[in-house]
Amino acid sequence: MVKNMKEAFKATIPVMTGYIVLSIAFGMLLESKGFNIIYALLMSTFIYAGSMQFIAINLLVISSSFISAIIMTLLINARHLVYGLSMVKKFKNMGKLKPFMIFSLTDETYSLLVSAKTPEGCEEKYFLFFISFFNWIYRIIGSLIGSIFGSILPFNTQGLDFAMTSLFVVIVTEQFLNSKKHIYTYLGFLISVLCLLFFGKSAFLIPSMIIILFVLLFLYRKNIGDNNDT
Repeated sequence: MVKNMKEAFKATIPVMTGYIVLSIAFGMLLESKGFNIIYALLMSTFIYAGSMQFIAINLLVISSSFISAIIMTLLINARHLVYGLSMVKKFKNMGKLKPFMIFSLTDETYSLLVSAKTPEGCEEKYFLFFISFFNWIYRIIGSLIGSIFGSILPFNTQGLDFAMTSLFVVIVTEQFLNSKKHIYTYLGFLISVLCLLFFGKSAFLIPSMIIILFVLLFLYRKNIGDNNDT
């Protein structure tokens, strides 16, 4: 078990550096809007959804309805339907750990799990579990640090919410360079560009996600591509 933890920690170091910075930004932004460390702890623990955590701050500020929050979350995180499809086989033998693996499947964790090769002497399900667990803990720790800093230090929070985008771009680029096949990357990029041209920058996201979802469902049923593709 200790070896599983050590190897998983090594695998998550790139995400740790990004998540700590990102979560500090989240905690400081949350504090700047008048929400204390309790909110930072609860939101990082239970709303473990990447960019949705930042959007949730605005939903709290404007006192958005519960139904609106659910719809917004579903639309923004629709890509996780695609993630789930590609992880069906990998999560098949996770047993009691499966609910947590599903809950913790963020963009960055997904990237690590897809490319993860279980080191010699490690048990795959625990190696994958600790990757997901450590990433989750990084978000919580960083958010608490950010909230504390935000409560005692004056800080301009403009641009902090871009940290998530920056982290994801770096991880996707690394996965692209390390992968031999890029069919899903090319499809996602092409569909997104076409939707951007057709629907415009303010309305292309949802149509592109829907089209990508159906294309990947088709490819999955036809066994085209490889689950290890980026």
